[in-house]
Amino acid sequence: EVTLVHTEDLISRVIAQSCRQSGLSVVYTELLDFDGDEIYFQDEPALKGRSFKDAVMSYEDSAIIGIKKNDGTAVINPPMDTVFVSGDKVIAISKDDDTINLNSNSTPDIDSAAITSGKPVNAGVEHTLILGWNSKACSIAKELDNYLGNGSTLTIVAEGDGIEGRIGQLKSELKNQTTELLSGNISDRALLDSLKLEKYNHIILLCYSDQMPEQEADSKSLITLLHLRNIEQKTGHDFTIVSEMMDIRNKELAEVTEADDFIISNKLISLMLSQLSENKDLKAVFDDLFDSDGSEIYVKPVTDYVTAGTAVNFYTLCESAALKGETAIGYRLNEFSHNVNKAYGVVVNPKKSEKVTFTDKDKLIVIAED
Repeated sequence: EVTLVHTEDLISRVIAQSCRQSGLSVVYTELLDFDGDEIYFQDEPALKGRSFKDAVMSYEDSAIIGIKKNDGTAVINPPMDTVFVSGDKVIAISKDDDTINLNSNSTPDIDSAAITSGKPVNAGVEHTLILGWNSKACSIAKELDNYLGNGSTLTIVAEGDGIEGRIGQLKSELKNQTTELLSGNISDRALLDSLKLEKYNHIILLCYSDQMPEQEADSKSLITLLHLRNIEQKTGHDFTIVSEMMDIRNKELAEVTEADDFIISNKLISLMLSQLSENKDLKAVFDDLFDSDGSEIYVKPVTDYVTAGTAVNFYTLCESAALKGETAIGYRLNEFSHNVNKAYGVVVNPKKSEKVTFTDKDKLIVIAED
């Protein structure tokens, strides 16, 4: 009856995935938080003999993301032609378990003329900077290695005992990244200026949670974050920054900096444990979503799916994603990317019939193999 959650491994995976995709941590928080949309399992006998794609297109107010097989296993984003058999359940993102209702109209309105075909993107060379240090740093580096092209680099700036030895071991375990360790105080503005931050694709800010009390560690991270945002303003270079905060009460202070991605370690773990206490079958879903193998959540250019400047409904986006073997679950509007009151532009499980006009800077949130 025991469900095991490796908390450090989970946070490492989420940080690694989020640093490469702005807004992703907001999606994760939405799925784990009881206030918004959550993941449910629902028996739907009417789907027997129908395909997974049929299921995706048959719910107005719920996003179908997978199938819970009659043997108890969960399959996220299965092939679109997968057929439901007796005993299978839909895995859905919905407001509540009583909002998962099949459409009475089985032919959704799809604007085929607006659908585009984006080209697949292979893993490329990326340059990542980790500021700070704790026990998750090596796990994050190894998780990142699964997504990056050969020739990528990882620079770690930190101070503390034993770090050099850990980095030495890490170098032998990474296949796609070369690693460099720089010793220094991450909250020192002169040091940050000397790093030439514009050459990095991603910045990960870790708390010194192994070396300092919680509030002291968060304070150091907040000072560093303020410096980073000031450098961003002065140079005009947009950074992708993922910040780790130990105490949720410091989140509002951090949001002043307009950082749109946060990994609140303790909060994220608490949310997941709460969800699992309600339904332990969710463990299989979370394991699949947070693993580098199989399907995960991606935030991709919406122009890979539909034409910008054309009002389209979410059924059309679901159809376009399905043609690529992907499951659409939401979108992110760039207009609100720094607006905390608008969830940084992230909308999960939108009403499928409502039309939205996207720009070429907006994103579609999908569950995909890569």
